[in-house]
Amino acid sequence: MVFDPEAVRTFERDGWNRAAPTYEASFAVATRQFIPALLDAGGVGPDSHVLDLCCGPGFTGGGALKRGARVRGMDFSPSMLVEARSRFPAIGFDEGDAEAPPYADATFDAVLSNFGVHHVPRPMRALTEAHRILKPKGQFVFTIWAGQDRNIAWKLVFDAIARFGDPKASTAPPPGGGFSSAADCLTALREAGFIDTRAHLLRTTWRHPDAASLLAALRAGTARMAAMVESQPASLMPAILDGIEQAAAPWRDQDGLALPIACVLAAGVRP
Repeated sequence: MVFDPEAVRTFERDGWNRAAPTYEASFAVATRQFIPALLDAGGVGPDSHVLDLCCGPGFTGGGALKRGARVRGMDFSPSMLVEARSRFPAIGFDEGDAEAPPYADATFDAVLSNFGVHHVPRPMRALTEAHRILKPKGQFVFTIWAGQDRNIAWKLVFDAIARFGDPKASTAPPPGGGFSSAADCLTALREAGFIDTRAHLLRTTWRHPDAASLLAALRAGTARMAAMVESQPASLMPAILDGIEQAAAPWRDQDGLALPIACVLAAGVRP
């Protein structure tokens, strides 16, 4: 399939609009665990002027607000913005695209994006725009998911679908030029004009009582993975679910599944 940025944008927006009402209780249980490290890396504190880019329901901006920062949030999903405005009425939220954020040059002390940049059709444009709207010495900090070998939660799903289902069933358009490693993030930051670039791996655990809970969270709280799961024929789902349960045995304890997840946290400074 040919890469079509507008098709990607439409797919992602539709997917996150659908996921918005159920995101907090599903996938946000995983993504919110990395917010404190994101805020620390951005040097967020009292009177910092912060943009929560690709903000979703606004949890990163809410964390910045608790630290005394002046915060705005921006997302391209109207439904996510409804959730954000209801949770954080003290924050101003704008509908906009990360490839063309509606802010003046040199506006923010920090631009933060928790698992948002890799959903943009052309992430390099988002990095270049983040550079533009930062003040000199301002920080851009973002997270992406690490590879499947470090994210057992979705490796289990991908492997089970590859073995028992149809990994090509989804009609989702091919993604844009995202980043898959710390090295990719560092290269992109430098190409966008950032200095003092750094990237490192963060690890944590995403708990579920069983495989059905994991699949339900991915279907309720994601876009691309939800499309892959939902495209599987109903007749194959029992085998897929059983495959996940069997393969998850090494991470099962008395409370259920303790699944390792990991992200790359990357950052750079505008000169």
